[in-house]
Amino acid sequence: MAGVHEQERFDRFFAFDEDSESEDISLDELEEELEEHKDYDVLITILKNGEKQRGLATLVEGNLGHIEESLIEDYIEDNDSLALLHEQIHECDIILSQIGSILSGFQVHIGSISSEIRSLQVKSLDISVQLKNRKLVETKLAGFVEEIIAPPGLVDILVNGEVNDGYARSLEILSKKLKFVQVNPMINASKALKDINQELERLRQKALSKKHRYLVLFLKEHGSGTYGDLCASYVDTMNKILSTYFRVYVEALERMKLDIGVSSEHVIDIITRGREHLRDHRFMFSLGERANILKEIEQPGLVPQISQVNSRKYPYEVIFRSLQKLLMDTASSEYLFIEAFFGEESLFYQVFEGPFAVIDQHLDLTLSNCHDAVCLMLMICITRKHQLVMSNRRLPCLENYFDKAVMYLWPRFKVVFDMYLQSLHQCDAKTLWIDGTHPHHIVRCYVEFTASLVQLNAECGDGQLDMNLERLRSAIDGLLVRLSQNFTTPKLQHLFVLNNYDMAISVLKEAGDEAKNLQRYFEEKLESNMMAFVDDLLTEHFSDLLRFVRSHVSEDLLFYTKHSNIAELEPVVKNFAMKWRGALEVMHNEVVTTCSNLLSGMAILKAAMAQLLNDYNRLSECVKKIPGGSALNRHLVSITSISYEIRKYSRAL
Repeated sequence: MAGVHEQERFDRFFAFDEDSESEDISLDELEEELEEHKDYDVLITILKNGEKQRGLATLVEGNLGHIEESLIEDYIEDNDSLALLHEQIHECDIILSQIGSILSGFQVHIGSISSEIRSLQVKSLDISVQLKNRKLVETKLAGFVEEIIAPPGLVDILVNGEVNDGYARSLEILSKKLKFVQVNPMINASKALKDINQELERLRQKALSKKHRYLVLFLKEHGSGTYGDLCASYVDTMNKILSTYFRVYVEALERMKLDIGVSSEHVIDIITRGREHLRDHRFMFSLGERANILKEIEQPGLVPQISQVNSRKYPYEVIFRSLQKLLMDTASSEYLFIEAFFGEESLFYQVFEGPFAVIDQHLDLTLSNCHDAVCLMLMICITRKHQLVMSNRRLPCLENYFDKAVMYLWPRFKVVFDMYLQSLHQCDAKTLWIDGTHPHHIVRCYVEFTASLVQLNAECGDGQLDMNLERLRSAIDGLLVRLSQNFTTPKLQHLFVLNNYDMAISVLKEAGDEAKNLQRYFEEKLESNMMAFVDDLLTEHFSDLLRFVRSHVSEDLLFYTKHSNIAELEPVVKNFAMKWRGALEVMHNEVVTTCSNLLSGMAILKAAMAQLLNDYNRLSECVKKIPGGSALNRHLVSITSISYEIRKYSRAL
C-alpha cells in the first residue's frame, strides 16, 4: 500500500495534459518540488533509469485506472453501509445540536440560579440582622411593657383589697412602676406611656386615699378636734390654691377675648353709621360658624400659652366654654376625692367658695359690658349642655352653679335683646333709607339675627324666647313699612317690601327646619305683596283696560256689572292693540332689573301676564256681546298672539 501511495503522489506531480506543452512551466517551482521529493524511491528510480516522462505518465494512468475501478467496486459493495453511516452521522449531528441547545439552556439557568443564590444570601444576611434587631427590640419592649402595665390582680388589690402585707407588696410594685416612668425622658415621651399614665396616676391617688383613709376615720371617730383642724387646714389650703389657679386662668383668657359686641349703650349707634360700620359688627347678628362650639362642648379648653404665641383672639363664648370646662373637670376630681377621703360633701362647697367667687366676679364684670345677644344665647346653650355632661357623670356638685349661671344669663340676654328691638323702633327710616328697591342691609341683619335665635332656641330653648321672637318679627315688619314709605309710588313700595321678604325667606331656608314656621309667615307676606305689585304693574301700563273690565265685567264672565256701548269700548280696544307688545317688553325689563331674586321675578312676571290675559279675555267677550261690537273685531288682538308673546318672555327668564 505504501507503493500505491507513492505512485499516487508521483502521478500527481508528473501527470500532463495533452496541451500541457503549450503552458509555461516554472523551473523554480520544479526545483522546489524535486528538492521536496528527492527521497521518494520512484523518483530516484526514474531519474536513474532515465525513463521517459510520458511513458511513465502512461504507466501511472494505467495504474490509476485499475485502482479507480477497484475503488469503485469497493464503494459499490459498501454503498448501503456508507448510506446508513451517513444517516447515523446526520442523526448524531441533530442529537448533538439538541444536546448543545439543552446544555446552553442549562448554562443560562445555572447562571440565573447563581444570581438567585447570591440574592438569597444577601436577603438571608438582612433577615438575620433584622431578626437580631427584633429580638433585641422584643427584649427591651417586653421589659418596658412589664414595667409600665398594671396587672388586673394589682389593680384589684389596690382598689378593693384590705390594707395588709399583700397590700404593702402591691404598693411596692406600684412604687417601682411610678419611679420607672419618671426616670427616663424617652419613656415619658412614649405614646404607650401616655395611654397608661392616667391609669397609674389613678392607682396612685387611690392608694394614697386608701392608705390614709383609715387614719381619717379614726380621727373622725376618736379625735373630733384634730379631725376638725385637719378639715379646716385642707379646705383653707385647697381654697387658696384653686382660687389662685382660676384667677390666673381667667386673666389669661381675658387677654384672648375678641370684642364683637358694641361698647356703647345702644345698638342703634352702629346701625345709623351705615353699611360699612355694620359689616364690622356682622357677628352680632349672624350665628354662622359660631354654632360649631356646641358640637365641641367636651373638647379640651383653651391653653393660653399656645393661643398667645399664635396671637389668636376668640369670641367670648369660646372663653366661657373653656372656663366652664376647667371648672367641671376640676370640680369632678375634687368632689370624688373629698367624698372618698373625708366622706363629707359639704367640704367640697367650702373648698370651691374661692373659685366660685372668682368666676362670679368675672361674669359680673363681663356680662354687664356684653352687648352681643348671639353670644349670650350661646352661653345659655353651653351651660345647658354642661349641665347634661355633669348629669351623665352622675355628679351633682355643680347644679347650684349652673342654675345661678342661667339666672345671670337670661336677664342680661333680655336686656340686650330689648336693646336690639329698641334700635329697630327708634331708628330714623329716612336716615337709613337707600335709594333702591333691593333688600335693605339693616333688614338682612335682623333676619339673620332672627334665624340665629331660632336655631339656638331649637337647640336648647325652654320657651322663654318664643314671645321675644314674635316681638322681633313684628319689629322687622314695622321697619319695612317705614322704609317703604320713602318711595313715591305704591308700586315701588310693594317691590321694596317684596324683595326684602324674598331675602328673608332665603336666609331662613339656610337656618333649616327650625325656621319653617317663620319662613311660612314671610312666604304669605310675599304672596300678598306680589299680587299688589302685579296689580300696580298692570295698572301702570294698561290702566284703561283694567278700569273698564273691572267696572263692567265679572271675572267669571257670567254677568255684566255695568252696561257698556261701543263708544266706551273703542278707545280701550284700539289703545291696547297699539301698545301691548311694547308694554310687555317694558314690564319684562323692569321685573328682571328690579327683582333681586330671578325666580321671584319669573313668578311675578307670569302672574302679571296671566292676569293681563284674563282681563283682555273679559274685554274680548264684552266686545262680542254689545250691539255693533263686530266693527271692532279688526282691532282685537287674538288671545293666541298674546299667549305666544307671554311664552316667549317666560322662556327668556
